[in-house]
Amino acid sequence: MQVASLPSATTQAPARLDPFLSQKLRFWSLVAMLMLVYVHGYNLHPRYLQPWTAVDEPLSVGAVLQYFVANGLFRFRIPILFAISGYLFAHHDAGRPHKERMRRRVRSLLVPYLLWSGMGLAGTWAMEQFPFTRQLVLDAALSIFGPQNPLVSGYSPSELLIRWLLFPVPFQLWFLRSLLVYNLAYPWLRKAVDRRPKVYFSVAGLVWLLDIGIPPLLEGTGLVFFALGVWLRHREIDVLQPPRWFRLWVFATAWLALLGLKTGLAFYLEQPPFIPMLLFHKASEALGIVVMWFGADAVVRAATHQPWIVWLTGFSFLIYVLHVPLVNYATEAVLCFWPEQQLLTYLLVPLAVVTVAILVGTILRRVTPRVYGLLTGGRGL
Repeated sequence: MQVASLPSATTQAPARLDPFLSQKLRFWSLVAMLMLVYVHGYNLHPRYLQPWTAVDEPLSVGAVLQYFVANGLFRFRIPILFAISGYLFAHHDAGRPHKERMRRRVRSLLVPYLLWSGMGLAGTWAMEQFPFTRQLVLDAALSIFGPQNPLVSGYSPSELLIRWLLFPVPFQLWFLRSLLVYNLAYPWLRKAVDRRPKVYFSVAGLVWLLDIGIPPLLEGTGLVFFALGVWLRHREIDVLQPPRWFRLWVFATAWLALLGLKTGLAFYLEQPPFIPMLLFHKASEALGIVVMWFGADAVVRAATHQPWIVWLTGFSFLIYVLHVPLVNYATEAVLCFWPEQQLLTYLLVPLAVVTVAILVGTILRRVTPRVYGLLTGGRGL
């Protein structure tokens, strides 16, 4: 199939998305945000998850379930969000000149990034003023400057600026920062993907596979999956039709088996081998996207016929920006009083945080829609 020619007229409106594809994109955007909360609600030690992270906890059903979900089953959520973002950005190629689109992205990406990063700093500083909540901040250990400089109230002006602009306390905001970079570089990225896709994806795929990048600007996941979304749209590939080679039971079995093996190594080895764990992790990300995108259409159709789920999709972005560091501090607070109930804490605290985000969004959208629009970059109005 030949590459779809790029439109030359800037006033040409993009074609309407297939109705089910539109529903599917909104559904997976919401589900990916919910998965994100549960990944960040992980409460085993060590708290910070890498593909090769071992588990410093006694073996139990709850511990295995947490790791299997947070560092396995739900890890495809960022790749699928990048792919959706790339697909939609490419879909609107014909709508406006790139400079005009970037001005709109300042409102939809940069402004929420700066606002929520600032609120994360301010909220954490406020918590540090009281002994109990100060200890929650210390226990959550979200400082990028290490245990020798763990508190926002101890940051120098330059450290505050670094935290605000580059490495926010709400660390999930890195996705907005990276997305803004890929949107800015879109004309060059589009040419590379359209003209030399094999070369581009070979190089970007290696960067992604080896988990290398140039923090805080470039990383492998976005380079591959944002570009994949662009490539799929420009090639006009039918993303609703499963490929001929796709067999749900084969891919689902391989995915779950791989996650089970990775989880087993994390519990049974003090230092799981770096390269195998990294490769298992990357393979499970790719398999997760394929299995869930092509294998869950019945679930998507059933869900998108429920008015309340359609209503919830309007709060996807607010769930994303609000949940960290709230879920981290709330988890530490609950475990102070309920230390033996790690599994229940894991199941209930993220759910409570999502509920808070939806309530806050509902109130703000009804009472001060302008503020809501500013905080969400115009989403969900």
